[in-house]
Amino acid sequence: MNSSNQTQPISNEKVLTEKELQQLLEVDSPTVANVIELFNLRSRVAGFTNHTLKAIYPKLVPVVGYAVTATFRSGYPAENSDSYLGMGSLIQNTSSTPSPKIMVIQDMDEIPRSATYGEVMATAFKKFSFSGLITSGAGRDIEQVRQLNFPCWASSILVSHGYCHFVDSQLPVVVGGLQVHPGDLIHADGNGIVNIPNNIASQVAALCQPFIGAEQQVLDYLNSPNPTTIGYAELMKKMRADIDGLRERIQVKN
Repeated sequence: MNSSNQTQPISNEKVLTEKELQQLLEVDSPTVANVIELFNLRSRVAGFTNHTLKAIYPKLVPVVGYAVTATFRSGYPAENSDSYLGMGSLIQNTSSTPSPKIMVIQDMDEIPRSATYGEVMATAFKKFSFSGLITSGAGRDIEQVRQLNFPCWASSILVSHGYCHFVDSQLPVVVGGLQVHPGDLIHADGNGIVNIPNNIASQVAALCQPFIGAEQQVLDYLNSPNPTTIGYAELMKKMRADIDGLRERIQVKN
């Protein structure tokens, strides 16, 4: 397996604190996506995975992690016969990636030929402090991995590991239409996967609960006895004003 030096480690000042990470773990990915929109840094149809990736265990809690990336094939034998070629070195060579880490694997076969991961791989990643695994390929050992409480996202489920081997690591990959670089901050749950730009990540973490609060006043009203359309319209207007107020707190840094 080759290793790429194309990307620079994330700078220490952009690594989130434990408090900030916890703030992100307490909210769902649609809320994170909503808050990122306030910054107007990218298209509203960019920065998240498409319909081809699904949470294998959608009831598990959200995960946040800095991406460790790799490419993978399983449709033909590797140059040697080791079907787990590169796992050890891949995990060892992640010291420049902050914790928590999340594994992001692009299956380079045009159509997944067999499973990218199973019980052994998921157990190893969990043991070495990865918070989850995302692949454009397939998974297997579904019940065994479920018992690990290790969140996984994949395009499909297949029974065999085929000729699985890693090709390259720590380079940009594409999963579910989303380009992921090593060190990118990823938030994922049963709704999907969203990339949080590192230069705004701490602000995104701080603004999630206020954004939820702005929405909650409308939900509380709708769930109260005898709501009216007039009252609903007024609270929607207030919600939009409160969200606009959040935009005034934004500072975008390079």
